[in-house]
Amino acid sequence: MRFSMGILSGLLLATLSACGPSQKDLDAANARARELEARLADEEAQRRSMEERVSELDAQNQELANRLRALGEDVSALEGERSTLASNLDETRRALEELRQRELQAQKRLAAYREIMERFRSMIDSGRLRVRVVRNRLVVELPSGILFPSGSEKLKKGDAEETLAEVASVLREIKDREFQIAGHTDNVPISSRNFADNWDLSLQRARTVLLKLVELGVPPERLTAAGHADTAPVASNDTEEGRQLNRRIEIVLMPNLDELPDLSSLTGE
Repeated sequence: MRFSMGILSGLLLATLSACGPSQKDLDAANARARELEARLADEEAQRRSMEERVSELDAQNQELANRLRALGEDVSALEGERSTLASNLDETRRALEELRQRELQAQKRLAAYREIMERFRSMIDSGRLRVRVVRNRLVVELPSGILFPSGSEKLKKGDAEETLAEVASVLREIKDREFQIAGHTDNVPISSRNFADNWDLSLQRARTVLLKLVELGVPPERLTAAGHADTAPVASNDTEEGRQLNRRIEIVLMPNLDELPDLSSLTGE
């Protein structure tokens, strides 16, 4: 299954448009689409090249077998050559299969991301959330202003609970995935005696959202909470508009184990 440049660009542009994107946002979306398309094209080119190599090695292997049968002599030298060729052929086939698996995983991730973005389409279009790709992970971003009163970890009545109910309805349908609920603040120190600092505030807000999602039917074993304070801004803290964007809750789609590199060799397993 392939995704064309038009589909990728259209998808990312539609996502950004709901939030009033800047030209920089649009350029970044287009660049991300081009990068993903180029990676898939490169892997497909490698796969085709390796398939051609397998065919060549198969032909050489068959030729050697025919020569062995026809000559009936100098068998040792030819058998050694044939053994080396067979080993190279097996190695090439293993590498080709690994490449095919990586390509399949990349295509599956793109398909999953696209499906999730479409499920959130109505909320994106209404401006209640936006969806971004950060370090190759899908991130659903909710402004803190929609969810919490200023300086509080208590959910607002009405809109906040309705928004999280819609989010939960989507998360419940995404099987075999874990999500990290991440709280973020601006760089203005919290002045409330209810919180030690912005780290505390961001973590408590993430915990509140996590517990609400569990209450709404999302399995608790698929959720974790984290607080980032002001360490990962998405905009400048020099303006009120930027600080407002930085005050947010992110729901991060975590990678499956089969999408991560195998590090078992590091521990001798």
